[in-house]
Amino acid sequence: MQRKKIEFTQLAVVIALTFCTVGVYAQKNQGPAQMNIDHVDGRAGEAEGKAKEATGVILDDKNMQTEGNVQKNAGKAQKGYGDLKQDIEQGK
Repeated sequence: MQRKKIEFTQLAVVIALTFCTVGVYAQKNQGPAQMNIDHVDGRAGEAEGKAKEATGVILDDKNMQTEGNVQKNAGKAQKGYGDLKQDIEQGK
């Protein structure tokens, strides 16, 4: 009786792992959504702004820090516009 209980538990674990593996495989094969030019430019602008802002902090240059913050936020806005544009194209 104990042996059948252990075998049933092992079978349940194998079935559960199989379903998990199939789910992960299906999710990986969907692939990422295509990025449009606004996504790319926005992310680049955001990264440049962060770098410039950090450089301003290190050099204690308030103008560079402010300029980096503005550039970072402009990049975020452009990236958001790219998200909105993609959602409209996909009909979401």
